[in-house]
Amino acid sequence: MDQQMIAGYAPAPVAARMENHGSSMLQVAMQTGQDLFARTGSMVAYEGFVQYEPNPPAVRQMASAWLTGESTPLMKCTGDGLLYLADYGADVVCLNLDNESVSVNGTNLLAFDAHLTWGVERVKGLAKFAGQGLFNVGVSGVGWVAVTSRGTPIVVDCGSGADETYVDPDALVAWSSGLKMKAKRSFKASSLIGRGSGEAFQIGFSGQGFVVVQPSEDSTDRLRVRG
Repeated sequence: MDQQMIAGYAPAPVAARMENHGSSMLQVAMQTGQDLFARTGSMVAYEGFVQYEPNPPAVRQMASAWLTGESTPLMKCTGDGLLYLADYGADVVCLNLDNESVSVNGTNLLAFDAHLTWGVERVKGLAKFAGQGLFNVGVSGVGWVAVTSRGTPIVVDCGSGADETYVDPDALVAWSSGLKMKAKRSFKASSLIGRGSGEAFQIGFSGQGFVVVQPSEDSTDRLRVRG
């Protein structure tokens, strides 16, 4: 086999705990004592010695809040080596938190350092617009988080201008938890924004922080309470 033909696809030297291999694969440098939570079934390859524990105790403690009617979608990864994760070809974005917190749509959460503080949270102030409201995963501390996007996302720096940033909630991936939020109804734009059926609403963000938006609407329910 001509090795030059495949050389461009070889893994790059490790430069960070989490980094992209291409646009739709995550490379994680695993070390003993630096455990990882990852979406169940997202492992596509690994080098070295890596073990997996589905539905670990730390996740089971959150199960009462993570009421999706499905199995808890996280596994614990431990060991030494290189771990590769992906989610059906979705783009991957790595976030390095430095005593910061982010709120992530559960369907877009790919992996995060196990030592980070995390939990399922209701997105406040949106219940009257979104039925029972939206449930996200809040992650905070010092460490790495990887999220997915259906297509190349845009990361909007909300602190770079005086105007508020408005986003279709079905296109939201993640945002800085410190941002101020408000919902806005839009009757005239309901046929142009979102899926175009019924009454449209957007979420407005302001303050210091960022918002990650994907170029495709999430057709699945977020982490909603069922019952």
